[in-house]
Amino acid sequence: MSSLGECRFGVDRKAWDLAFAAEAEGLAGLRQVMRSHLELWGLPEVVYAAQICVTELVSNVVTHVGPGTPCCLAVSMNGGRLRIEVSDPDLQGLPTLVAAAEGSEVGRGMTLVDGVADRWGVILRGDSKVTWCELSTGLQSSSDHVHGPQVAKAEALLGLCGLGSVPASARRERLSLALGRELAIGLIVDLLHWFRAHGCDPDDALDCAQTRFEAEAAGSV
Repeated sequence: MSSLGECRFGVDRKAWDLAFAAEAEGLAGLRQVMRSHLELWGLPEVVYAAQICVTELVSNVVTHVGPGTPCCLAVSMNGGRLRIEVSDPDLQGLPTLVAAAEGSEVGRGMTLVDGVADRWGVILRGDSKVTWCELSTGLQSSSDHVHGPQVAKAEALLGLCGLGSVPASARRERLSLALGRELAIGLIVDLLHWFRAHGCDPDDALDCAQTRFEAEAAGSV
């Protein structure tokens, strides 16, 4: 049986990319795309920093290369770090840190990225440059999940209730998120049967659980 601190069910975070034209008006959409993907990856804690990075990397292209420049946003995991890349076709002007004058809105882009990212850099390829940064997520690997007492308790419960159906040869290996999802749904269904058997309204229990979850999730971001 897994310990409370062990990640039993791995998270599959597949790298993705998005081609776009660099425009100031499109920054809000890119921030929303970033938020949606990171929430699906179970990384809400890094949404704010990631949005700052994508905003500043793209703004840098708009300012120094020009509006409408064809770009590509690529997001992946590098071990436990979140990696964000913005590529554009201009091989001349390389992003650098500059000392912006106090009160100036110019020259702060890469300073902001440098402030929130673990590291950043520029890669020159044959027909493009890639400006990248990496953010710490607190994870040990790309398939790890955010730890906490409630998550650990849930994994322990899934281990107690559902791993009996898993072949013994696979119980010591990290299991797929798909299997964890099926076990979790089965556990929820069993609890709803328990509520009904005791004269309680399953829908009311679900509503209360959803309300409490949303409140706790909002407080943790």
